[in-house]
Amino acid sequence: MSDKTMTESDVISRLRSGMTIGIGGWGSRRKPMSLVREILKSDLTDLTIVSYGGADVGLLCAAGKARKVVFGFVSLDSIPLDPHFRAARQSGAIEVEEYDEGMLQWGLYAAGIHLPYLPTRAGLGSDVMTVNPGLRTVTDPYGDETLVAMPAIALDAALVHMNRADAHGNAQYLGPDLYFDDLFCLAAEHAYVSCERIVPTAELTEHAHASTVRIPRLLVSGVVEAPHGAHFTSCVPDYDRDEEFQRKYVAAAKDPEQWQQFLERYLSGTEADYQHAVETERRTVSA
Repeated sequence: MSDKTMTESDVISRLRSGMTIGIGGWGSRRKPMSLVREILKSDLTDLTIVSYGGADVGLLCAAGKARKVVFGFVSLDSIPLDPHFRAARQSGAIEVEEYDEGMLQWGLYAAGIHLPYLPTRAGLGSDVMTVNPGLRTVTDPYGDETLVAMPAIALDAALVHMNRADAHGNAQYLGPDLYFDDLFCLAAEHAYVSCERIVPTAELTEHAHASTVRIPRLLVSGVVEAPHGAHFTSCVPDYDRDEEFQRKYVAAAKDPEQWQQFLERYLSGTEADYQHAVETERRTVSA
């Protein structure tokens, strides 16, 4: 089995402008933020982002990296809306394609099993059909029921963050929910996993059930060891969401001068610089 370990910069070097990139996690939970931060420093543009979105989407919109966002929602969980996404959507700076959460799941699954669409009842009788005029319905050939034909959402690349992985790409979640990260990987031409810790394969099931290893190596092109790489989103049970930092992010987004200061302090250097700045801030607040 091959060693698929990489750095964040290795992963981003394999991406190209104009790609459709799926980002796993859920709102402000277990997002591959170290990989997102690496995109911010790159020359990538014109991206289509597919996500159950949070600050990943907001930051990419703020940096002008996203041309289009395909989403089930964009929320910071404890804070209802990401301010940068809201501003980009209200100003028309990005194209949007909004689906019911289950429809987005179904679109990823359809792509993963190489079908053009999958039938669903989700979306019927709602404004999803109005805001997506390209959606079509199909008739059940066995019972004449009308269903939505949810189109496949194929991805050029997927970025997900997991609790543990081995060097070969087998990846494990230890929290309460997988958040469809397996479907993002299944739907992608290439999937890249960041994780809190790379461990020997045997250790993945030493203290956890084998069912928690939900992303198999066959789906994964690269693995990045990224301790606290999901910050400031949560990565339970390793750490909770950094609510104080999230409030700082939202407050800074409201004022161009504050946002510039935020960028310079937290997002102008390397990932190690970011983690050091966050730890320094944490120690200052707790002192």
